[in-house]
Amino acid sequence: MSQKKNEFDVAIIGAGIAGLALANALDNSGLKVVLLEAGKFKGRPETDGDINGYDMRVSALSLGSIQFLQNLGAWYTVESLRSQAFDHMYVWDGEGTGKIAFSASEVSAEALGHIVENRILVHSLLDNLSMSSNVKLIDDAHIRTIQAITERDGSKQNIILAQTNIIAKLVVGADGAQSFVRKHYGFKTREWDYGHNAIVCTVKTEKPHDNTAWQRFMQTGPIALLPLQHESQQYCSVVWSAETTTAEDIMQLDNAQFCQQLTQATESILGNIEQASARFSIPLRQRHAINYVQHGVALVADAAHTIHPLAGLGINMGLQDVRVLAEELLRAQANGRDLADVCVLSRYQRRRKGENLLVMSAMEGFKRLFEQKSLPLLWLRNKGMSGVGQFSLLKRRVIKQVMGL
Repeated sequence: MSQKKNEFDVAIIGAGIAGLALANALDNSGLKVVLLEAGKFKGRPETDGDINGYDMRVSALSLGSIQFLQNLGAWYTVESLRSQAFDHMYVWDGEGTGKIAFSASEVSAEALGHIVENRILVHSLLDNLSMSSNVKLIDDAHIRTIQAITERDGSKQNIILAQTNIIAKLVVGADGAQSFVRKHYGFKTREWDYGHNAIVCTVKTEKPHDNTAWQRFMQTGPIALLPLQHESQQYCSVVWSAETTTAEDIMQLDNAQFCQQLTQATESILGNIEQASARFSIPLRQRHAINYVQHGVALVADAAHTIHPLAGLGINMGLQDVRVLAEELLRAQANGRDLADVCVLSRYQRRRKGENLLVMSAMEGFKRLFEQKSLPLLWLRNKGMSGVGQFSLLKRRVIKQVMGL
């Protein structure tokens, strides 16, 4: 029996990076997929070299994530627009002498990862679906509610929009940290405020970034200078995580004062900060859904978990969620299983939840460690950072973790 016009196998809520990646992973599968986005789809982004011409939101993609995007066929468009490979990473303790440098050459690789603007990732994934025959894209889709319904062939989800209804066997929440799907279905979470805000902007530095990601740890929070593609190699994306009161003070500075304070905070590692774009401040909160799945519903990426940005792992965790969920859905399809079956969806949860919790626990430990002021911990911290750099085997393992391999 043919499917009705507004009936789908999978309805993905949210057309950010994770939602679009999942739609790409299910493209050409024979599954009927709809992607619903509350906002408006945008055209090809401008990529001029002006300091205000960069997206404030960037992703530090690991090589594992890049390989996934290549498999989806979306990476070619990213490269044709703008991305910046980084082959070195330099991390240092702002309260002591600890430091460590990583190089792609130590593991015989060309790069550790790429810094890509989020809008470029979104456009590339969206463009890759432009000729799809089994993925329907609907923007300006405001969901009024979702109701469970029972039909002859099983229970389904009735998504009620302002103008129409969408019926799907499976709903996937890829709608970010404030997920409507997570809240609507009553997924319980464990969460707490970090007491930090992330200040993000684009800056021009006196010295070239040398294809290096720079990160300094301070008691008030870490600060990162992430290299951006520009012929001068003098543009970087800043992610400055600071205690909330400190962040509020920083946001009140004028442009010249901000550049001066950022120069001091980065210990002039790239010389003076010469220019800065408009700044945005984002409150940081750790959140983890106790379960990622219910019958007929699954959560991925920020809808399932959010993490401190100090290591840039959030989007890479989200893309791995998408890859694994797609694998399990395609396995179920091949075996004639019901996509909505909680037993099918639980395979995805088992494969991802433990790994995500491990990463989140490690990042929480790093954050707390660098907030400590006691001299013994400061000494151990500095010895530990420097010690990793002296053991090549351990260092190579750390580098491969950074690369997502």
